[in-house]
Amino acid sequence: MKLINFQKVRDGKYLKNYELTYQNKAGKEKKYEIVSRRELAGIDDIGGKPSGVSIVATCEDKMLLLHEFRMGVNRFVYNLCAGMIEAGESIENCIARELYEETGLKIKRIKKILPPSFAAVAFSDTTTYIAFVEVQGNFEDHTSDNEQIEAKFYSREEVKKLLESEPFSSRAQMAAFYFSEN
Repeated sequence: MKLINFQKVRDGKYLKNYELTYQNKAGKEKKYEIVSRRELAGIDDIGGKPSGVSIVATCEDKMLLLHEFRMGVNRFVYNLCAGMIEAGESIENCIARELYEETGLKIKRIKKILPPSFAAVAFSDTTTYIAFVEVQGNFEDHTSDNEQIEAKFYSREEVKKLLESEPFSSRAQMAAFYFSEN
C-alpha cells in the first residue's frame, strides 16, 4: 500500500474532506476519502498533529460521565469530557479549560496523559490525547447554547448498569468498563 496523492474536495467550517489516491497491494490505483480537523500541508502531514483531548476523570472513587446530545447520531450518549486544543494552548491548559467549560469542575491532579491516538482511524486522521485526572469542585453549566450536557459522577455499580443499557461513545465505553471492573 502506498499513498500517491491527495486533494481537498470540501472545506467545511470544522472538517476538511480529502480524497486520497493510493496504490493497493495488487498495484492498482484506488481512491479513499478522509476528513481532517485541520488543513493538511501534504501527504506526510496526514495524522501529524494532535487536535484534542479526551478526559477520564474520577473523584472519590466515582467516574465522571457526560450524558450529552450528539448531533452526529441524533441521540443522547454517555461520553467523556473532551475537546479541541486551541492555538498555542498546552495540553494541560486544554484539559483544565474543557473540564471547566463542560462541567464546572477543576483538576485536582493529572495522573497520566497518554501519547496521541487516532480517534476514528477508518475515516479521519484526527489524533487526541487521553488524560486521566482526579477532579474536584461543584458542577456548573458553562456550555454554549449549541451543547446539551449533563455531567454526573457514577459509582462502579452505576457504571456497570449503564454499560448494559445505554449508548456510549467507544472511548467512554472502554474507560467505563475498566473503571467498573476496578
